[in-house]
Amino acid sequence: MCLVALAIDQNRRFPLVVATNRDEFFQRPAARLAWWTPPGGGPDVLSGRDLESGGTWLGLTAQGRLALLTNIRAPMRVDAEAPSRGRIVPEWLSARESAGQFWMRTALSGHNGFNLIAAEFRRGECFWASNAAAHPLRLERGVYGLSNAGLDTPWPKVQRIKTRLREALAATESVDALAAQLFAALAEREPAPDDSLPHTGVRIELERQLSPAFIRTPDQTYGTRCSTLIITERAGRHPVTHVLERTFSATGGLALLRRSTLRNWPPRYSDEGSGAVSEQAVVNESELFGESALAAAPIKRTRVRSLLKPDAGARKRGATVRG
Repeated sequence: MCLVALAIDQNRRFPLVVATNRDEFFQRPAARLAWWTPPGGGPDVLSGRDLESGGTWLGLTAQGRLALLTNIRAPMRVDAEAPSRGRIVPEWLSARESAGQFWMRTALSGHNGFNLIAAEFRRGECFWASNAAAHPLRLERGVYGLSNAGLDTPWPKVQRIKTRLREALAATESVDALAAQLFAALAEREPAPDDSLPHTGVRIELERQLSPAFIRTPDQTYGTRCSTLIITERAGRHPVTHVLERTFSATGGLALLRRSTLRNWPPRYSDEGSGAVSEQAVVNESELFGESALAAAPIKRTRVRSLLKPDAGARKRGATVRG
């Protein structure tokens, strides 16, 4: 995963929206979005899969956990013998421990640089963590952006995708329209001006090639392999979450779409961290986005609950709401 925009509790109708691109070498084998059981057991995971190392870049469980991961671009500090970072996501999804306990174990595992966003909605919690940072950061309601540096590092494509996400949330009233706008934002190929490029330790030509939201190197060996959206829609008091994945080949052509729908997901948090297990839906395939519409259920204007449990400690410290 190399580009992420995340909105939590920023829209009454769409309380959770995630828009992501995964960039990788095309020769690295991967499986498309589907439910699968981790080899070590645990809850089934909805995600794509890296078939080389067995991990994934983004996934969720019906029980209410979600995780996504990006690498940190630091070529001078890469250890070729380090364990695969893609295993961190399924480890979180199958873990029974709290975020703090999980992080203490993961931070000492010797991985190359990474960012992790990990949510446990049955506890109403979401965190960002990085082995380049001292401690995990609890996320409150807001719009966040992430690429191959720290959370909300103002790279041009991070700023752009956050802006496009805010605009889409403000202007759309259906899942179809929101998904179309976000897929269009993830498909933008205009490189950033040279004077705005980050300095991550790679040559300027490569920084330029990696600067758009959608990447395709001139030799077609590396680029955006898939775009994934997670859109939670409130239908009355009950959330329905749509997971959509578009996959791309090195040579272009039609993008294939897979979609899964989870009803009553994410589960509501409680003080005990318990909640009803969500219903899993069958993954549907489509050859082109837009062939079948995602039905927009009428919304009853009722008082709704946020996805994240308020942080009493943050309120006492006078924490501000992110925008």
